[in-house]
Amino acid sequence: MSEISGLSALELRDALSSGNLSAHEVTSHFLNKIEALNPVLGSFITVTAESALESAVDADKKFAAAQTPLPALHGMPLAFKDLLDVAGVPTTYGTAALPAMIAATDNPLVSTIRRAGAISLGKTQVPEFGLSCHSENDVAPAARNPLNPALSAGGSSGGEAAAIAAGMLPFGPGNDGGGSVRIPASACGLIGLKPGLGTVPSDVLDGTVDSFGAPRLTVSGPLAHNALDAALLMDAMVDPTRSTYLETLRSGGIDSLRGLRIGVSTASPFESAYSIVLAPESHSALSNAIKLLNDRSHHLEEAEFFYDLQYPEAFSTVWTSGLASAPLPAGSETKLGTLARSFRERATTRAAQVSLEAAAKLTEIAADFRTQWGRYDVVLTPAMAHTPPEIGFYTSQDADIDYMRQCQYTPFTSMVNVSGLPAITVPTLRTKDGLSMGVQIIGRAGSEIQLLALAAQLTGV
Repeated sequence: MSEISGLSALELRDALSSGNLSAHEVTSHFLNKIEALNPVLGSFITVTAESALESAVDADKKFAAAQTPLPALHGMPLAFKDLLDVAGVPTTYGTAALPAMIAATDNPLVSTIRRAGAISLGKTQVPEFGLSCHSENDVAPAARNPLNPALSAGGSSGGEAAAIAAGMLPFGPGNDGGGSVRIPASACGLIGLKPGLGTVPSDVLDGTVDSFGAPRLTVSGPLAHNALDAALLMDAMVDPTRSTYLETLRSGGIDSLRGLRIGVSTASPFESAYSIVLAPESHSALSNAIKLLNDRSHHLEEAEFFYDLQYPEAFSTVWTSGLASAPLPAGSETKLGTLARSFRERATTRAAQVSLEAAAKLTEIAADFRTQWGRYDVVLTPAMAHTPPEIGFYTSQDADIDYMRQCQYTPFTSMVNVSGLPAITVPTLRTKDGLSMGVQIIGRAGSEIQLLALAAQLTGV
């Protein structure tokens, strides 16, 4: 089964749908990769090998008996972050403060992707409650970067990204509330798409604002090696019965995209609170992208954006508010990590009026982001400010230092969640040490296909 290793997710899907490969062969291949690599990389918290193989046998029986086309991802293996419930599998949320509960039902996104025919191989590593831009916790070994296992794989979809980059999975879904798809994708050399709010229907079943009226931050998006693979998974996440994203790209949507007005910016709304310094590798990745996009006949210009000085405080307040309602057993707060414990204490003691005012301010800032960025077809920024840090860099004994370091590494991602707009991170540089650096492209509402096409132009796929 060595030939499977060289296949893209799309090629793998085509081999399954043609019968050239069986679901059992493919599932066994990736389970073997997990068995070999997970002890080194810490990508998985839980591996569901037995149920995955049973599902693969069932998928092959359905293929043999099929009289009509099967779902687009029939027999395709993937995994889910351990923030999402998968029926019959423990969910840890990356915390030792909660007992791992066996989920009774699937999370809506999981259910949607399973309807597309995918087979789950398990649950991947995350930071505690998905709070951080790394994937280290007290539940299982840290997710390590396949490009250098001494370094972080990013977060909160770090286990997912590491598994994909290392060949343990062909692609996978993540969710992104402040950069959690784009950060690990950038760290591990993948494409990471954060769709606009509401693009994936399961993201907005509870509405588009939180309990205080702030913009809902978290959406679901694909991590993949290339734009076509990401489009394949995006189709399944949006509507398993259609192939809008993939077919648009395959039918000329990549080469025909020209003449966009692109604003280039290195400004961050966190500059009013922290020193944001771009490493040489970040500048080089941005320069590479500028050249490639110029070569594609786009029009790039330096953009001037002026961000509200109150953004850091308003975002932090909204970002931490959900921890107040986390259903922790009595006395279990002592099992929380430093960051989660501190943020929960602040959230539970914060006056409701403070949260309401922060929500109103963030809503105002979101509108301002959309207005300023709307002067351009897309906005180009660095993906990250520097290369991935070492494991343990963020897990200090001071929550404020931890949070500051995270903002300094990821100064460009959370603002897009606040805006509700789509964005994609794309690798554009391999450093002399073999690490990946890239750029972020922010689009207008509904421009996910355009962003995937731009990613394909940048990577040549």
